[in-house]
Amino acid sequence: MIDRTAVRDTANYLRRVRPIDPEEITEYIEGTPHPAVVRETLREEAFDLRLREREDGCFVPVDDDPVRPPGWAPNAFPEEYAFALEDLLVAEFGANWHVGDSGDELRETIRRLKADYLYGNDVEYDRIAALGYAIYHLPGYYAAIGYVLDDLAENGLLDRTLRVLDIGAGVGGPALGLHDYLPEDAVVEYHAVEPSAAADVLDRLLEETGRNFRSSIHRTTAESLFGLNDSSKADATDDRAAVTADASPLEEPFDLVVFGNVLSELEDPVAVLEAAVDALAADGSLLALAPADRETAIGLREAERAVATPESGIEVYSPGIRLWSDASPSDRGWSFDVRGDLAVPPFQRRLDEAAAREATDEPGEFRNVDVQFAYSVLRTDGKRRVDVRASDDRCARMADSEDHVTDRVNLLAVKLSHDLSDGSNAVYRVGDGSQRVDHYLVCTRETVLNDGLRGADYGAVLFVENGLVLWNDDEGAYNVVVDDETVVDVVAP
Repeated sequence: MIDRTAVRDTANYLRRVRPIDPEEITEYIEGTPHPAVVRETLREEAFDLRLREREDGCFVPVDDDPVRPPGWAPNAFPEEYAFALEDLLVAEFGANWHVGDSGDELRETIRRLKADYLYGNDVEYDRIAALGYAIYHLPGYYAAIGYVLDDLAENGLLDRTLRVLDIGAGVGGPALGLHDYLPEDAVVEYHAVEPSAAADVLDRLLEETGRNFRSSIHRTTAESLFGLNDSSKADATDDRAAVTADASPLEEPFDLVVFGNVLSELEDPVAVLEAAVDALAADGSLLALAPADRETAIGLREAERAVATPESGIEVYSPGIRLWSDASPSDRGWSFDVRGDLAVPPFQRRLDEAAAREATDEPGEFRNVDVQFAYSVLRTDGKRRVDVRASDDRCARMADSEDHVTDRVNLLAVKLSHDLSDGSNAVYRVGDGSQRVDHYLVCTRETVLNDGLRGADYGAVLFVENGLVLWNDDEGAYNVVVDDETVVDVVAP
């Protein structure tokens, strides 16, 4: 049994002097343990000691500066992860996994998964379903999380040592994206919660991560992890026993809790979200991702609004910040970001080309390279991506738009979509945190005084001066017309 206290004390002393070599530390520890034992002990203690392991096996202090945005804009899914996924496919079906019966089975599995998500059916992941899900969804979720992390990194809110809880980690898209987003000198203690066969795919893909990305997989449900089960007592007991045997990750708070496309699959997403918020460190962030389709994106927003109330102390950090501190929105909330497409990964291309040769399937049916996602970032320390508030003396509330129909008003608004038009007048969804129904800015004439609307990013805060409020009966929404009498300023990009 190695003396961990002695290892820690020695490491803390040497960190101020030179890189920490496990072979050197051996000489300071009673019993002269083998250097391999010392190295493993240092790895286990590295997060708390803020040490990272270099390629030469020595340990050095982690930089105190927070992570800065790395210019995340992937144009392809990384080869090492693609090869790892194909290793799994070859192991399961053989070298020609994409053709014959196995190809047909995977294509039918993907079709079924797409239909289940579209119609809100319960989804169960056996091994084949997990592989099909990875083929179709892994690249998009890999890309999406980096764009969301930018919201935190731009304000210096991502430390280089991160304790992460990934609820419903699935096959690992968010985990791999997080790993590649962070700098090489970051140290991550990553805990995945995944009860299904997807955990086997995740386990293989995590083998491709670096030595300072220390991962553990907890094969249990989120409800069992947080002790929320009230029914199926036997199953709950079994799950809790599995967590206990594996040492519950909830003993220490988390810097980042991630929900990647899982809220729509939970029986009580609000209860799980509330429990996850309680697991956050005081300066931690909860990040929830969902597909851009209507039902799951709106479901994400409904869960966000249920927990982030003016009384809860939970703040929406981004993207839909509340510009009125005493208000909460109650519109549909269908809002999502869109980023550049990825190149078609080889595993999608093979499966799709085989389908086109062997059947009458539409070409491209099994290619999924769009990066479109709904997301929410929550915090409990009151911080928001931009510190901007609306005031009654300068702005009209969107909640009061009924009183302003055919009037020109000033609005403070968050841009919550890209151009939704068919190519005529540009249309952008907006909100201010008070809206009860949908609001859109409709640009009928662009000028140098309002062209900031077109150029502003998703999540930007805009000041709209002299916009014309109209009711759109067909859409059941308010259109605020931006024309040559309107000025649009970007208050916060």
